[in-house]
Amino acid sequence: MAVWDDLVGQDRVAEQLAAAARDADVLVTGAERAGAGTTGAAAAAAGATGAGAAGGAIADETAGGSGSGPRGGRRPSGAKMTHAWLFTGPPGSGRATAARAFAAALQCVSPDRALGGAPGCGFCDGCHTALIGTHADVEVVRTDLLSIGVKETRDLVRRAQLAPAVGRWQVIVLEDADRLTEGAGNVLLKAIEEPAPRTVWLLCAPSLEDVLPTIRSRCRHLTLRTPPVAAVADVLVRRDGIDPDQAAAAAQAPQGHIDRARRLATDERTRQRRAAVLSLPMRVDGIGGCLKAAQELVDAATEEAKQLAEEVDTKETEELRAALGAAAGTGGRLPRGTAGAMKELQDRQKRRSTRTQRDSLDLALTDLTAFYRDVLALQFGSQVAMANADLRDALERIAENSRPEATLRRIEAITACRGALDRNVAPLLAVEAMTLALRAG
Repeated sequence: MAVWDDLVGQDRVAEQLAAAARDADVLVTGAERAGAGTTGAAAAAAGATGAGAAGGAIADETAGGSGSGPRGGRRPSGAKMTHAWLFTGPPGSGRATAARAFAAALQCVSPDRALGGAPGCGFCDGCHTALIGTHADVEVVRTDLLSIGVKETRDLVRRAQLAPAVGRWQVIVLEDADRLTEGAGNVLLKAIEEPAPRTVWLLCAPSLEDVLPTIRSRCRHLTLRTPPVAAVADVLVRRDGIDPDQAAAAAQAPQGHIDRARRLATDERTRQRRAAVLSLPMRVDGIGGCLKAAQELVDAATEEAKQLAEEVDTKETEELRAALGAAAGTGGRLPRGTAGAMKELQDRQKRRSTRTQRDSLDLALTDLTAFYRDVLALQFGSQVAMANADLRDALERIAENSRPEATLRRIEAITACRGALDRNVAPLLAVEAMTLALRAG
């Protein structure tokens, strides 16, 4: 199975990345030959065999020449490989999956490459370890906090300056580039402007606007689309063994979001939470009902965040206590001078809990938006597939008792609630304002 097989519905992106991986393979092969004693002219000729004059020029640059290449200078117009990439696309499109697949292809050491095979076989040691997250030269950075700060970014920049230890490239995959603070973005900018010869940055963000203009202008941009529902259902059947009918329903509900579709198909609690959220439009018929629904929605998100964090927090706390000299599970006193480390961990856990609660609320609001989108489709007589076909009776009842203008105002109220949460408005206040607006229409 090639590494690109996990890119559901992203054929164009897979083709571009595969071409860049071939270009990169030629580049490194040329540098290795040059290092083994091959003349610069022979290395350029070897590069031209696989990727034309552009590959040879990049290979010369990596070998230490003065031509254009991954150090930020002018590059040949035909070059497919570069040192910094930015993957954007809607949630569930597979941005991080594409970045990890590309990282694996860059580290591919399959012997078939010498026979004309493309990098990214998915079976060799380089591909396998990169995909499962154990490759020494592939650093995957994802955050469960609200932001990525300067300290963490500086650690990444220091790592990016190292030569590959065992692989062909030093690859940094930053899955949440949109969460970089302004200071962290400026630190990263310097590293992207002056990269090490064999370092590749792979940044992921929902949209171009979520990344500093100075950073995105120095990256090659790839846009992923929302995967077709049929393609997501096919993946659930083939890889997860889900019943075809159940897979189709699970893929339709989140409108192509791969991870959410898988959770809906395999986790009963996820289905129950979604059902509770989608019952909200039928419960906001009075002021009391609005306030109660808002409280229940926030409480559910808080409880989910608590459940997800409880096990992780306990493990982290015990591990830190043991590292600082207190026996695990005893609650004994910590050595003098270690209180600061414990306080830093507690602050981190608190920020993570806040992020998890917001993510849970945002997921609920996304489901509500899809509900009213279906209502709007019914009001206009559209024939588009509904995300909530199992709730058709409720959808038709609301569609008959309201006008399209009211439905649009309700969708705007949900969008405003999401914006308020992003601005750190108290969750209960934001959700209460939304439920009251849903009642008013």
